[in-house]
Amino acid sequence: MKVAFHTLGCKVNQYESEAMWEQFKKAGFERVGEDEAAQVYVINSCSVTNMADRKTRQYIRKMKRQNPDAIVALTGCYAQLEPKALAQMAELDIICGINRKDQILPKVMEKLAGNLVDEIDVLSYDELDQYMDNEPITSMESRTRAYIKIQEGCNRFCSYCIIPFARGKVRSRSVESIVNEAKGLIEKGFKELILTGINTALYGMEEGFCWEGEEKGVEIIIAQLNALEGDFRIRLSSLEPTVVDSDYVKRLFKYDKLCHHLHLSCQSGSDKILKAMNRRYTRDEYIEIANRLRDFDPYYGITTDLIVGFPGEDEKDFADSLDLVEKVNFLKVHAFPYSVRPNTKAAGMDNQIEAPVKKERNAKLIKAGEESCQRFLTENLGRVERVIFEEYEGAYATGYSDNYIKVYVKELPESSLNKIISVKLLSLFKDGILAEVGEE
Repeated sequence: MKVAFHTLGCKVNQYESEAMWEQFKKAGFERVGEDEAAQVYVINSCSVTNMADRKTRQYIRKMKRQNPDAIVALTGCYAQLEPKALAQMAELDIICGINRKDQILPKVMEKLAGNLVDEIDVLSYDELDQYMDNEPITSMESRTRAYIKIQEGCNRFCSYCIIPFARGKVRSRSVESIVNEAKGLIEKGFKELILTGINTALYGMEEGFCWEGEEKGVEIIIAQLNALEGDFRIRLSSLEPTVVDSDYVKRLFKYDKLCHHLHLSCQSGSDKILKAMNRRYTRDEYIEIANRLRDFDPYYGITTDLIVGFPGEDEKDFADSLDLVEKVNFLKVHAFPYSVRPNTKAAGMDNQIEAPVKKERNAKLIKAGEESCQRFLTENLGRVERVIFEEYEGAYATGYSDNYIKVYVKELPESSLNKIISVKLLSLFKDGILAEVGEE
């Protein structure tokens, strides 16, 4: 039997798709590409924007067209939020919510045997209160970088965001489970472990979570992994600015295996808009965090998300976002137009911004982000960085530096893949930097 997966959205979904594949693999399935004929198609959905919902529906129809006799199963945030509406799609056979992903394989087997009774398996929000662990993941599509999910859920309820309703309450994976999975991945040869979650800043913050040692929050995981033997590095996928201050930065820099890169989500450069978004920091506090990181390492890579066209955003508010990009000098800016999500506070706000205005502002913000990236890359020229090379793009081996710059080296031997190699950064090239193998 052949199974294909299609994953939309965040790194958490990517991790969870790999966990589902582990189940199918143990059951004897063969994994094929999503464009190939398969008996089962599993779609792991995102619902962060209207576009994400639309893409999910498109893929459901596409998979069924590829093999009308195939079983099409859906999980993820969209499945959790809109199971009844999605059940009206004739192409969809199985719907499983966030904490029921482990039921997809059993339901597929029931369907194959002609015994499937309940096609929808979705828990209510109040029932999403326990971390659903999985068997340790032993492989990833990437040969070099492995995601490790450390927590689930969010209780911040930013006014624009539907994800807390989809993912439920904050709940954390046990330290023991995380470390055991990390050990197995290191033994398999993975050189980078990426800690991910719906809101990694909230790791261990729920009532009743048991701590051991002095560290608190995600730092306890970093400390445990940093102490493991092996030539590998640790990357945080993202953190909220609310948990990062000067003291926190000092603690982060004592871990030698932790990459000098953070995705520090901002969402707006305007204090007025940040308050309306229910973000719990100010523009100046965000800039101060970035300054502290760069005080410790001038080449620290900072990436971010910024939303344009939030309700009530005027030209001054938008100018504040552009100015923030200029001041922080981001490595990458993920710019998005605001998308109305039903049942969120922002959906009912006055002064909704018209689509043409959002489109124009988003284009300007993307350009500002690209210019910021070029400045940051230029500042790194001439430096020596350690890079894990992952694959080839034509004649060039590519990989990422410690501070998350994409690096190209021409005619690097295949034996160099999945190794941490020191290179000298020479010149701007494509979406990164051209380099040559150098010495420490």
